[in-house]
Amino acid sequence: TISQGNWCKILSMNCDADHHNEKYTRRDFLTRTSLGMGALTLGGLLGPSPVLGKDLISQMVHSNGSGIPHFVPKAKRVIYLFQSGAPSQLDLFDHKPLLNKMNGKEIPESVLGNQRLTGMTAGQTSFPMAGSVFDFKQHGQSGAWVSELMPYTSKIVDELCFIKSMYTEAINHDPAITFLQTGSQLPGRPSIGSWLSYGLGTDNKNLPEFVVLLTKEKYGQPLYSRLWGNGFLPSQHQGVQFRSGKDPVLYLDNPPGVTQDNRKTQLEHLKELQKLQHQDVGDPEILSRMKQYEMAFRMQTSVPEVMDVKDEPDYIFDLYGEDSKTPGTFAANCLLARKLIEKDVKFVQLYHQGWDMHGDLPNQMKIQCKDTDQATAALIQDLKQRGLLDDTLVIWGGEFGRTNYSQGLLTPESFGRDHHPRCFTLFMAGAGIKKGIALGATDEFGYNITENPVHVHDFQATLMHLLGINHEKLTFKFQGRRYRLTDVHGKVVQEILS
Repeated sequence: TISQGNWCKILSMNCDADHHNEKYTRRDFLTRTSLGMGALTLGGLLGPSPVLGKDLISQMVHSNGSGIPHFVPKAKRVIYLFQSGAPSQLDLFDHKPLLNKMNGKEIPESVLGNQRLTGMTAGQTSFPMAGSVFDFKQHGQSGAWVSELMPYTSKIVDELCFIKSMYTEAINHDPAITFLQTGSQLPGRPSIGSWLSYGLGTDNKNLPEFVVLLTKEKYGQPLYSRLWGNGFLPSQHQGVQFRSGKDPVLYLDNPPGVTQDNRKTQLEHLKELQKLQHQDVGDPEILSRMKQYEMAFRMQTSVPEVMDVKDEPDYIFDLYGEDSKTPGTFAANCLLARKLIEKDVKFVQLYHQGWDMHGDLPNQMKIQCKDTDQATAALIQDLKQRGLLDDTLVIWGGEFGRTNYSQGLLTPESFGRDHHPRCFTLFMAGAGIKKGIALGATDEFGYNITENPVHVHDFQATLMHLLGINHEKLTFKFQGRRYRLTDVHGKVVQEILS
C-alpha cells in the first residue's frame, strides 16, 4: 500500500502528506504528473521488470533510504570463477626467471624473514627454491607473461586485468576462502553474493539473484554451504546451488500425485497462515520464508528452461570445449553461467576444486589447467561477442598463493608448493575494468610484494564499487553493530578502473 505522502513524491506534487494544497490546480496536476502516470502505466504493462534490481514503483517510493545504487554502476552482473585450493601464481602468471636460475638453492633469509609458515613446512630444515618447470612467453599487445599451461587464456590477455599483488592474512584454506568470500575469517558472515542480493535486489523475479555452481567429481579442500550463505541477512539472500543431474535444485519438483494447481493452492493458503503468524510475532524471517516459497514455485518453470542447453549451436560447444557437453564439468558450468546472466541473475559463483598442490605439482597443474583454461577464455569471448562483457564482471582466482620454495623433496620431476598468503595473482575482465594491464609486482623471488599491494578487503571494495555500491554505506545492523562486507577496512583500487 502506498501512503498519501509517497504518492505525493511519485507524482512530484508539492503537497503536505496531511493537508491538501489549495494553490495546486487541476492544470498543474495534469501537466506535472503526465510523465509519472505514464511511468506507472508502463510499469503495469511490463509487469515487475526491475530497473537496476528494483521494481519501478519501489524505486520511486523508496529512492531515499539507503540510496542504492549509490552511483551509476558499470557492472550489472558478476561471474566469479573461484579456483579453490590456491593456484600457483609462479607456474601460471608471475614469471620469475631468477627462480629457475637459482633452482635448488636455499631461499635467502632476507627474503624469508620471520613470516608465518604453515605446520606442513615449519619443521623443514631446508627451503630450496623451485623454479617453474613450465615455459613462459609474452602475449598480446600488452605483453602479458603467461605459462604454456594456459594457451587459451594467453590469446585473450588484452581483455584481462591481472592483479599480481593480492595478499591476505589467512594462511590455511578454510579461513582464507571464508575471508575472501565473506570479508571475515570467522564463519557466520554473509557472502559477497548475499550482500549484493540484499543491496541491489533482483532483475529476474523467476530466478534467484545469487546462483552457485560446483564442478562435479572434484576433490580437495572441502567447500561448505556457508561460503554462499546469507549469514545474518534475511535468508532469501542466500545462494542457491544448481546441480547437474535430474534435480538441479533439490526438493523443487512437486511430489508424485501433486499437480501444479494443487501446489499453487497450497502456497496461497500457506501464505495466509504465514501472514497471520507474522502479524502475531513480527519475525521478519517469516516474510523471507514466504518469498522463498514463492520463488521456488516460479523456479519450477524457469530452472528447467535455463538448464537446457540442447539449443546451443555446435560452435558454442566447440568454443567451450568437449567437456561443455557434460553437465557438472567446469566447462558446462561456464556455459550455464552465461545463460544465467542472460536471464539477469545478478551473481553467479563457480567453484572448482583441486588446486591444493603440496606434492606432484607438475602433473596436477596440467590436469587443472586442462579442465579450466579453454572454458575460462571461452566464457569471456562468448560474453564479448554477445555484447554482455560491457556490463558483466568476470573474476578468476583462488584464496592465496603458493610458495617459491619446495615443500618436501625437490626433484626435476616432482615437487610441491605450500600456502603463501603474502602474494598471489587473480585476473578480472569486463565491466569497468581496464584491459590489458597488470597491477602490482612481487620481488624477483616471487615471495614479497614490491608494488601496489591489494588486500582482500580492497578487492571486495572495488567489486562493490563497480556495481554502484559504496562499500562503507551498505551495512546491516546485527546484535547492536552495523556490519559490512569489508568490515572496517578496504579502499577502491582506482588504478584498475576504466
